[in-house]
Amino acid sequence: MDILIYFISNPLLWIALVVIYTLKKGIHFVPQNRGYVIYTFGKYRKTLKGGLNFIVPFIQTVAADRNLKEQSLDISSQSAITKDNITLNIDGILFMKVTDAGAATNNVTDYKMAVIQLAMTTMRNAIGSLELDECFQSRDAINATILAAMTEATQPWGVMVTRYEIKDISPPQSIREDMEKQMTAEREKRSVILTAEGVKTAAITKAEGLKAARVLDAEAAKAEQVLAAEALKESQILDAAGKAEAIRLVAAADAAALTTVGDAANTAAGQSAVLLTLAQDAIAAHRAIADESTVVLSDGKTSDNIANTVAQAIAVSSSLKISDTSSEA
Repeated sequence: MDILIYFISNPLLWIALVVIYTLKKGIHFVPQNRGYVIYTFGKYRKTLKGGLNFIVPFIQTVAADRNLKEQSLDISSQSAITKDNITLNIDGILFMKVTDAGAATNNVTDYKMAVIQLAMTTMRNAIGSLELDECFQSRDAINATILAAMTEATQPWGVMVTRYEIKDISPPQSIREDMEKQMTAEREKRSVILTAEGVKTAAITKAEGLKAARVLDAEAAKAEQVLAAEALKESQILDAAGKAEAIRLVAAADAAALTTVGDAANTAAGQSAVLLTLAQDAIAAHRAIADESTVVLSDGKTSDNIANTVAQAIAVSSSLKISDTSSEA
């Protein structure tokens, strides 16, 4: 009790407490990516950035603490009517960040709510300018349109929208059934087209294969004919060469036989053999004439004719002998 009375009655202690409180009100440690909006007598003065900052106590106050990091905001599902009067339920997600804490505090009451409402309105406008099929096929275009519109509209608020994405587009049940039927028909159509193209490709491939086979058969037949012609040519050449060699050998044999007969005829015994052979040939000739006909006309000098023939042969043989002797001399 005495200590309490001492603290209450000690003015230095009160002064110390006032100084500490004043310093606490004037010194601010601002975290990174935060912005403290400072008012002076209720009027915007400045924005404190991260780090150690000083303000005038009791004159300047922290009016708002703004998060300068990028934030994501969910856009709840809402109805939108397309250009062809189809009602769709669409939701999305938005990414934004505060670039000017003073503008986000002074120019708009609740910048998050304002951005969400603006996104919903902009999304409905974008969907209303497109037909149903375009809404499903042009999501990137819709996102880009919404982002461009919001970037321009949120600039006075000190807010920058960095990205917008449509999460889901839900048409009515009847439209979904029609779309499923259309997708089934499209799949069947593609299946028929692919089957027809496969049959066409197979037919073309088969025709090309038959064509190639016929070309190969023709080339093979042509090559076979060429080989057969060459073989026939070689065979004829070899046959002709064989015949020529046979004729040459026969001629050589005949020449050798004649040479042998001539050598033998140069002797006395050979002369007698020649005379005998000539006589026998003459008799055989007359006999053949007699055998060919039952009537043989003769002048009665047949024996003389035979004798004359023999005499002529002897004369020819003698002349041959004389010529051979003179040639040797």
